Amino acid sequence: MTLLHKPLPPCLVPGINEAGCDEAGRGCLAGPVFAAAVILPDDFSSPWLNDSKQLTEKRRMELRRQIMECATAWAIASVEPAEIDSINILRASIEAMHRALARLEVRPGAVIVDGNRFTPFEDIPWQTIVKGDGKYANIAAASVLAKTERDLFMLRAHEQYPLYGWNRNKGYPTAEHRQAIACHGLTPLHRLSFKMS
Repeated sequence: MTLLHKPLPPCLVPGINEAGCDEAGRGCLAGPVFAAAVILPDDFSSPWLNDSKQLTEKRRMELRRQIMECATAWAIASVEPAEIDSINILRASIEAMHRALARLEVRPGAVIVDGNRFTPFEDIPWQTIVKGDGKYANIAAASVLAKTERDLFMLRAHEQYPLYGWNRNKGYPTAEHRQAIACHGLTPLHRLSFKMS
């Protein structure tokens, strides 16, 4: 079987328990935004680990188990729709990352974050890296954990609100989701500050 790519380096700076951070669900109309923080061992290697959006659902779940078993430390956190509406989605995404970092059982020596926006967490050095989830394994691992945790949440939410197709669209603004909102209105999981049509 041909590998998708060469294994990503585990982190930017080895030897300091560097945490990778990423979020999932920023562009959704419904559900919390989730974020994860992951510290990987310096010798970690996985030929399949990559930006979670580049992976199949099955591969993401396989990697989720591997990351949870092999990581030095990992944590996942979320910010609920009402708080997203209150503080805006960018600040909510960063807040979710801060909460994930605070839950790590090992204090990171540095943090690297996917994207180009972040705010300091405690006194820990940090750096943003555009498309970092395709460059460093610790960010890619955070991407996988955040994405799979959010997908699992939306699958459970679908059982409570089956009219919105969240088992397929996971809360993203698909035509199906927008049509369901037009027909059935909003749920308590919808983000009221987002444009629904």
